[in-house]
Amino acid sequence: MDFDLDNTPSYNKESHDSIILDKKSNKRYRSLVKIIIQSRFMRIISTLLTLSALAYGAYYINETKPELTQQALEFVNTGTLVSLEARYTAKQIMETQTSHLLKDGSHTFGEVALRYHPYLLMEVKFTGENMDTQEANILWSMIDGEMVLDTRSWKKTHGFADCINCKADAYEYQILNTISDFGGCVDAQALRQSLNIESVLLSTWIDRCKSKKLIVQIGNDYKIHLQKPLLNVKPATQLSSVLVSKASKFSEKLAKVYTPSQIKRAASNAFGSHFAIRSTRDVFVPIYSIVVVNPDGSLHTTHWNAVSGKQVHSMNFTQ
Repeated sequence: MDFDLDNTPSYNKESHDSIILDKKSNKRYRSLVKIIIQSRFMRIISTLLTLSALAYGAYYINETKPELTQQALEFVNTGTLVSLEARYTAKQIMETQTSHLLKDGSHTFGEVALRYHPYLLMEVKFTGENMDTQEANILWSMIDGEMVLDTRSWKKTHGFADCINCKADAYEYQILNTISDFGGCVDAQALRQSLNIESVLLSTWIDRCKSKKLIVQIGNDYKIHLQKPLLNVKPATQLSSVLVSKASKFSEKLAKVYTPSQIKRAASNAFGSHFAIRSTRDVFVPIYSIVVVNPDGSLHTTHWNAVSGKQVHSMNFTQ
């Protein structure tokens, strides 16, 4: 058989080199795509980690530095707040309390400022003494950590702030409430019989209360470590003032000392297993700061509740 050498396919170097280049280009392209995908994946992971860190940071700040959260919220708010309606003006208080505020003619009134104190208003339900379900509202101060019993007299509890500060649990509240039932002083035997628990368990609860400085032991008796404690109360506030919307400035509102979560936890631990919080909202109470100018030019400031007309005694007016 004869072969036509002219028609025999010849080796094409340029075509071969082109194929090799195409393969190398495809390989580089696939590598580039892989790098891009990995980069995007790492960017997504980094974003998720950053968001998680920011969320945890926000939660931590809200729990440990609630005043910073409050200031941030106030910075972006619309300039309005929900407040209990004032029943007294600063002028009325100054007129009715003149003899108390101005000792003589050499003392004069100075400036008057209005500040709003944050409170938590909780809609709750609980069982009464006859195990009937009751519904009520609770007004709880986020400044001093105490519950308001009546907004007309502004009578408040005494002792919840200490319990919140030391993170008292439900069992420790049972000890405090039982001591209150016995008039503020009880021995271990009466305490055990009332709670109907074993001596070993009671000793554990008592030791925890003593370590948190909630109770003290005097001889064989145990007492609540507070002056005139008032803890074992009905979970309800007698409200005599309605809620209104008010325009406000950032400087007019005091920052929270206690968070809503701290207060809700304290209420749930204190008021038993049948107690439930249905809803909550932040409200404010208007407080007047009235300045008196002394003869030597020094200033004396007192604070007055615009809802009750009563003087407010607190350690948290330095904000």
